[in-house]
Amino acid sequence: MASAASPLVVGVTVAAAALGGRYLIGAWQAFKARPAIPRIRRFYPGGFQPVMTRREAALILGVREHAVMEKIKEAHRRVMVANHPDAGGSHYLASKVNEAKDVLTGKSRGSGSAF
Repeated sequence: MASAASPLVVGVTVAAAALGGRYLIGAWQAFKARPAIPRIRRFYPGGFQPVMTRREAALILGVREHAVMEKIKEAHRRVMVANHPDAGGSHYLASKVNEAKDVLTGKSRGSGSAF
C-alpha cells in the first residue's frame, strides 16, 4: 500500500507545483503590466498663507521654486484644468493657482498691500 501511495503523492505534488507556478507567472505578468502610479502627491492639499511665497506657489503648481517659464506655464495649465470654475472647480482655488503663477513668473496681482 505504501508503494502505491507514493506515486500518487508525487503526482499530486507535481500537479500542485505546476498550477502554483502557472498562477505566479500570471500574477507577475499582471504586476508588471499595471500602470505606473506616481509616488508624489498630484496636487497641493491647501492651507494657504495670507501672503503667498515662492515656496507655496511652487507647491501649488507642483514645480521647483526656480523652474523655467515653460514648466511653470505647463503646470499652471494642468492645475487650472483640474480646478477651473467652469468645470465645477472653485473660484477661490482658481484665483490661488493664478496667484501662484504670477508669483513664480514675477508679476504682481495687487493682492498684497494697497499703495
